Amino acid sequence: MKRPVVLFIAATLDGYIARENGDIHWLYEAEGERDNGYSEFYDTIDTVLMGNKTYEHTFELADQFPYPGKKCYVFSRSEHEPSPDVTFVTEDVVGFIEKLKEQEGSKIWIVGGAEILDVLLKGKLVDEFIISIMPTMLGKGIPLFKGDNPELKLSLTETKRFGQIVQLHYVVNNETKS
Repeated sequence: MKRPVVLFIAATLDGYIARENGDIHWLYEAEGERDNGYSEFYDTIDTVLMGNKTYEHTFELADQFPYPGKKCYVFSRSEHEPSPDVTFVTEDVVGFIEKLKEQEGSKIWIVGGAEILDVLLKGKLVDEFIISIMPTMLGKGIPLFKGDNPELKLSLTETKRFGQIVQLHYVVNNETKS
């Protein structure tokens, strides 16, 4: 059985994951509960995927690498200095993820951002969507989903409420991935 690739992310009610300048401070203004399901989800994964912009942004938000003990791959178009926390990947994203899904392990988390998610969606490599809808409308910004994605049929497996935040958990129906 292939390892599932999971998008676990927060978005505004109008579908944005950040302001146009990448700012996400609006996330912390929402009235939630505890960590809004983050720890429970984090325990189900062993691998983290992100694009270079998201990787660079993590250090604006945290003093140290926020995913200790997890295998982390950062997709980049340019070369980087080696890091003890991440493996930088410059090869084809779709091919790399297809091989990764075949390896032993648990769930693979798409941390972000929009560019890497778009490539994975178009490659039909996303198996689950866990989206926390924040009680915010930005009006403009970086959209969660870009256009021209393949049609996917989803099954709602769970909904949770964390204060003013609603979390939706969808699984992709396998017949739409072929």
